[in-house]
Amino acid sequence: MKKVVIRPAGAAPAVGPYNHAVRVGDLLFCAGQIPVDPATGQLVEGDIRVQTERVLRNVEILLKDQGLTFDDVVKTTVFLTDLQDFAAMNEVYARFFTRDHPARSTVQVAALPKGARVEIEVIAAYGGSDPA
Repeated sequence: MKKVVIRPAGAAPAVGPYNHAVRVGDLLFCAGQIPVDPATGQLVEGDIRVQTERVLRNVEILLKDQGLTFDDVVKTTVFLTDLQDFAAMNEVYARFFTRDHPARSTVQVAALPKGARVEIEVIAAYGGSDPA
């Protein structure tokens, strides 16, 4: 299968040598998003709720660019610098993933780029969900 690099207009600039997303077949693999404001390129100030909101808005930019929504996400990985933030992060997360939730892993890490408190990566499927 051919690899297609995705570079959406309006996305926050990458903070390293990687692409925002890569499509292979019917799957979109999105790089981990941190709470960087696309307009300024700076980390947003605020608590875990504010940072999670920005992260998921950044994910939304990637999905919309490809004609996808949060309903098309099949897997997420959440990285937190403090698992004590899990409940607050989860409150915000639940506003974006409202039905047919994706599989998810959540791990605590020592640090994230730019001092972020949360990073989320997603894998989405083109073609919608199968009403099994």
